[in-house]
Amino acid sequence: MLGRSAMSPRRLVLASALLSGALWAGAGLAAPAGEWQTYGHDKGGQRHSPLRQITPANVASLKPAWTYHMRPESTATAGTPDANAEAQRSAEGGAPVPGRAGRSRFAGSQVTPLVVGGRMFITTPYGRVVALDPATGKELWVTPIPGPGQPSLRGVEYWPGDGKLAPRIVFGTRDGRLIALDAATGHFAQGFGTSGVVDMKTPEVLQGAAARFYGMTSPPIVFGNLVITGSAVQEFPPRGAAGDVRAWDVRTGRLLWTFHSVPRPGEPGHDTWEPGSADKRSGVNAWGFLTVDQARGIVYMPFGAPAFDRYGGDRKGDNLYGTSLVAADARTGKYLWHFQVVHHDIWDNDLQAPPLLFDWTGKDGRKRPAVAVVSKNGLLFVLDRVTGKPLLPVAERPVPASQVPGEQTAPTQPMPLATPPLARTGFSLAEIADLTPELKQGCTDWITKNAMKPGALYVPVGFNEVTISFPGLQGGANWGGATFDPARGLLLVNTSDLGQVTALVPSTGPLPYERGPVSGRFKLEGTRLLCQAPPWGRLSAVDVRTGAIRWQVPLGVTDELPEAVRLTGRPNIGGAITTASGLTFIGASDDSRFRAYETATGKLLWETRLGAAAHATPITYTDVGGRQLVAITATGGSFLDSPLASDTITAFALPEDRK
Repeated sequence: MLGRSAMSPRRLVLASALLSGALWAGAGLAAPAGEWQTYGHDKGGQRHSPLRQITPANVASLKPAWTYHMRPESTATAGTPDANAEAQRSAEGGAPVPGRAGRSRFAGSQVTPLVVGGRMFITTPYGRVVALDPATGKELWVTPIPGPGQPSLRGVEYWPGDGKLAPRIVFGTRDGRLIALDAATGHFAQGFGTSGVVDMKTPEVLQGAAARFYGMTSPPIVFGNLVITGSAVQEFPPRGAAGDVRAWDVRTGRLLWTFHSVPRPGEPGHDTWEPGSADKRSGVNAWGFLTVDQARGIVYMPFGAPAFDRYGGDRKGDNLYGTSLVAADARTGKYLWHFQVVHHDIWDNDLQAPPLLFDWTGKDGRKRPAVAVVSKNGLLFVLDRVTGKPLLPVAERPVPASQVPGEQTAPTQPMPLATPPLARTGFSLAEIADLTPELKQGCTDWITKNAMKPGALYVPVGFNEVTISFPGLQGGANWGGATFDPARGLLLVNTSDLGQVTALVPSTGPLPYERGPVSGRFKLEGTRLLCQAPPWGRLSAVDVRTGAIRWQVPLGVTDELPEAVRLTGRPNIGGAITTASGLTFIGASDDSRFRAYETATGKLLWETRLGAAAHATPITYTDVGGRQLVAITATGGSFLDSPLASDTITAFALPEDRK
């Protein structure tokens, strides 16, 4: 038996991490200790690392270890965000929409790198997939991806090989291709589709729509030898490409199964659509992240709202599987259960965050397999992941009816009873921001001029009346989702209080109504200042056993405000990660900071300013020498029109004398 002096502190850390990783694997959530093999670290999306080298006591000493600039020296042959704008989808998960601005609001990268087998894999906004040395940030190989569609802006998925074929990385593109590359060389994987490429735009999935309305913006997920894909489809017009989830053979690219996101005649849920309204319906797509219970062979699919997502008079009914979590057999695609978070969604409350899998312990001490669901409505649901039944109580509550002619809203919506909303769900005129006299007066004048009506959660958009809605089209918990610290029993989730002002007005288009001329974020024009009292963004910790909020802090500062009132919280996109040492790392906020909090208390322990907003989820890993690093992508391009100031990935580590 080794004595304490026989093993260095770094080796002790590695040994502890390896043991922790083995325990995770035993729970069916394989998560190698020093690697980051999939977007959520493990297939269940916990985003929790067993690494302990960086601690609450030394995190303040973190310094940049290396920075990689994604913009190539010459972009003459590589696509740029602006050049490929027409192939990009909007932030809400749909393809480009005729009549909207051509340039994507998210032209920058939102990539979460993977670190596997001594390589870091990333996609870039310049039509390239790159492998880096995770210790130094130096390029190991670079593969240009021919356009017009960029490789997925949120990253790639890894397949470890099958003993005959070498490991591969797999990703989609914004123009609907599924691509596999050799992980060691970056070469297109021969035997997969045609020279490493599968055209996902099959006649069945397009349903007669134009091919430009189909693509991928988030990475797929691998289960065994299957690669399971979601998609980004149109938000308007309402008929078009299907948002089906499909599984392909990762060795050959052959299509193996399809789950119809809008049920066909004879399938469960078809009767929740007004007769004829489900035919060729678009939307209802998994544009975010899938997760998998590897031990049980279940895939969890979060679906978005049906198209058009602000009016449903042409699709009366609950509209399954719109804004629903659906569980299916990962081997066959067979339906198992669903939980609809929003009935007949007309608020664009897409599910898109990774459904987070964990073991839940009730008051009786019994441990149950659970899945946590967060979305743009700011609500948290905790369900049994085998049956779909709520583990924390949920009740159907009455909600207001729509006044829009022809609309027929659902009479009730599911509301969690244990956890209060994690984001603002309403607004009154007494809550106008008064951080400066100019902000208060400007917002008051704007609201008065347009006769805006304050709304609350599930208050329908007004007819010829401007409604102030919260959390808004990009409020609440967006695609970043949550992270889970199993030792502390805490679920960490970042949310935005980003209101939306909208009215429906008569239209001459394919639907009788469209968004009115006063439509956009609830902010003072020409500024990044929101019109409701702060916080404008938050980080919350929820005790999953009881559902109680353990702590909640503003996430981000508003630099243009006086110093005394800068801690407002900021709108944010991306997610957090946790570590076994008790740290929570997060960028996400549009103030261009990267931060570390104490997981147990919410105390801010470290922050650094980046060259741009880090609208991405970070990772942590160890290099070949056992050094723990934390890496984050920062490219800006926020939803409040912050500039693209940087295109970098930066890795941070402790100085040698602090390890």
